[in-house]
Amino acid sequence: MFVLMTVADTICIPPHMFVQPTLTSVHSEIEAKYPNRVLMDAGLVVCRYGDALEVGDGVLVAGDGGAHHEVVFRLIVFRPFVEEVLVGTVAESTEEGVRVSLGFFDDVWIPGPRMQKPSHYEKASGLWVWTPNYGDDQQQQQGGDGVKAEEGESGGGAEDERFEIELGAQIRFKVKSINFTRVTNTVKGVQATTTTTRHSTSAASVERTLSGAKSSNAVEEEIDMPVRKRSSSVDLSDSQKVPASMHITASICEEGLGLTSWWSTSEEDDEEGEGEEDRDGDAEMEEVEE
Repeated sequence: MFVLMTVADTICIPPHMFVQPTLTSVHSEIEAKYPNRVLMDAGLVVCRYGDALEVGDGVLVAGDGGAHHEVVFRLIVFRPFVEEVLVGTVAESTEEGVRVSLGFFDDVWIPGPRMQKPSHYEKASGLWVWTPNYGDDQQQQQGGDGVKAEEGESGGGAEDERFEIELGAQIRFKVKSINFTRVTNTVKGVQATTTTTRHSTSAASVERTLSGAKSSNAVEEEIDMPVRKRSSSVDLSDSQKVPASMHITASICEEGLGLTSWWSTSEEDDEEGEGEEDRDGDAEMEEVEE
């Protein structure tokens, strides 16, 4: 999730900081310039790491009283890798999807098609709802007694099998793509160029997807393909909303992903089951010793 990045830059020290040691002034200017800033195709800078590696001699420039130093230093950068699993907090829910916050980074987007299947958006509550359909085969494997017990506990059956993505809840998601957007003013107007880092899709799997005959093999081919970068430009002259410099597209369309409360019960049951097996094994050992 965090990477260490080496950066070379020209740092200008203003005249009023000449009384300080050069290294102290350089560190102060780096901390004022870089933290909480997005470096294109790199990530979100968190803080400076350690002392500067190299500090060149100060150079004076005509019309500027500051000393310009060539500096090499290291930064801690937030840059999750594709397919990494993270945990955040649900910040916003709309018909298009869910926005997740990591506390220091708020531009994680889970679109509607990447929700757990089947999911739908309820306009009344303004929340996304997952209504799992386990199927008749799975219910038969669980046995009649188990199904009846579950219905008795839930108090009514299928209507209670709904899970809402509530605001403020913890959610576990998987990173699918990282997008960097550069906004520039051109002769044609305001242009936004977005660079996307994600797993590329082979031509064969694209053809199967378009024809509607996508198989499980096609999904495996997409996962095995290397991570690629692609760029696209959009005209923002008529748009009032400027996109974020960095945003992440995520997914919860896999088992174990979604609200952490959805899966905590099953994990606790597994831990209790393992504890009971250990206790039974200890009791059998004691009987054998006697």
